[in-house]
Amino acid sequence: MATINANFLKLKAGYLFPEIARRVKAYADANPELAKRVIRCGIGDVTEALPPAVVKAMHEGVDEMASRDTFKGYGPEQGYEFLRQAIVDNQFADLGISADEVFISDGSKCDTGNILDIFGKGNTIAITDPVYPVYVDTNVMAGNTGDADEKGAYEGLVYLPCNAANGFVADLPKQKVDLVYLCFPNNPTGAVATRAQLEAWVKYAKENDTIIFFDAAYEAFIQDPEIPRSIFEIEGARDVAIEFRSFSKNGGFTGVRCAYVVIPKTVTGKTDSGERIPLHQLWSRRHSTKFNGASYPVQKAAAAVFSEEGKKEVAALIEHYMGNAKLLREAAAAAGLPVFGGENAPYVWVGCPAGLSSWDMFDKMLSEAQVVITPGSGFGSAGEGWFRISAFNSRANVEEVCRRLKALVA
Repeated sequence: MATINANFLKLKAGYLFPEIARRVKAYADANPELAKRVIRCGIGDVTEALPPAVVKAMHEGVDEMASRDTFKGYGPEQGYEFLRQAIVDNQFADLGISADEVFISDGSKCDTGNILDIFGKGNTIAITDPVYPVYVDTNVMAGNTGDADEKGAYEGLVYLPCNAANGFVADLPKQKVDLVYLCFPNNPTGAVATRAQLEAWVKYAKENDTIIFFDAAYEAFIQDPEIPRSIFEIEGARDVAIEFRSFSKNGGFTGVRCAYVVIPKTVTGKTDSGERIPLHQLWSRRHSTKFNGASYPVQKAAAAVFSEEGKKEVAALIEHYMGNAKLLREAAAAAGLPVFGGENAPYVWVGCPAGLSSWDMFDKMLSEAQVVITPGSGFGSAGEGWFRISAFNSRANVEEVCRRLKALVA
């Protein structure tokens, strides 16, 4: 008899975003006319077309595949050199990162889950709360937790609460942890960490032999020049951190799929006997064994993000989405609701009106305003009483959402 991975049975009934999709479908089926008015500001999916420079490069890549002389078969699992070097030159100049420390993949969601493959059992793992659900669920699947309690918190994880009092930036753990997930700009709250706060995290990691998983998928949206875009801007981080980045939100690649992980050769883990092993070599082996590489046309398109035309076009996309974020932030504030985020991130984190839970607010927004938001409690118990609005939309839709939100809460 084939046995199953029983850790999957510990998972809550449904992943957050499929549950949102289920509720929206049920509403649409029951209200076909009102369903035509639904505006989706829930899942953080981009809406605008790919930058022209990216499209041009992708076409060129496809054309190359159409000729025997330029056809590409299996590429290097770690990524083509032209893309890895472009990433280093444009994203990590003067930070001591080399091209062979960059691993190309098909998405940061995959990478932040797959990274657990190279770590053993028994690690003490810290996550922020609220948190991107993938960090939690993949640890559950890997057997790194016990069961969930009535609030959905899993035994064995160290939860670092984020709230209005700390600006939704977690305080350092009071205990020693082995692995910690940090996401800045944060999904879902839109919070950012200052240089001093990141310096404190790196200092903690060095003192406690902790590995930082730094998810910087939204770094392109940072507007404040004083806010670090990479953990590797912090001295000493190359010894204790792994950074995850993506083309999904800055280049509009959510439907194209391309991302990358940066693992310096100086960051190490320990064997049971205490021997230090570079994580770089473990991930390289895992990547080569379980992944055949992102497609050539996609990597060629990703490299075009760093062309002169691509940089201008991506900047215009960022300006568009951050303009939307500003409008949403102002509308929520005008409605008298507490607001975080939306200044250096494409997410606006909003407090629910008094007496409403996160899912109550979701249902109210859907049924009365025909707007889809994301309930904060779906990101963890500390997200209860809050909801996330995504700025990924057309300007016309965002302006309409602002009108509906103010009318609903007024």
